[in-house]
Amino acid sequence: MGNRLYVGNLSYNTTRESLESAFSGTGEVREISMPTDRETGQLRGFAFVTMGSAQDANSAISQLNGLMLDGRALKVNEAQE
Repeated sequence: MGNRLYVGNLSYNTTRESLESAFSGTGEVREISMPTDRETGQLRGFAFVTMGSAQDANSAISQLNGLMLDGRALKVNEAQE
């Protein structure tokens, strides 16, 4: 398993800070990428979080998949490369 995670079902109001706060409780967060729509600039409803290690990534999946954040249940799994 790698250390890059796909995080789906994000609210359009979710911020990088709130996502980092949730994930930092499970291990080292190295990078967060939150793609936006080119025309509107609005969050596309998903993000990629790179954790410090595969162990941190596994912890994040087990602890955060299904967690309610900004009124939405997160979908957290390994990112497909």
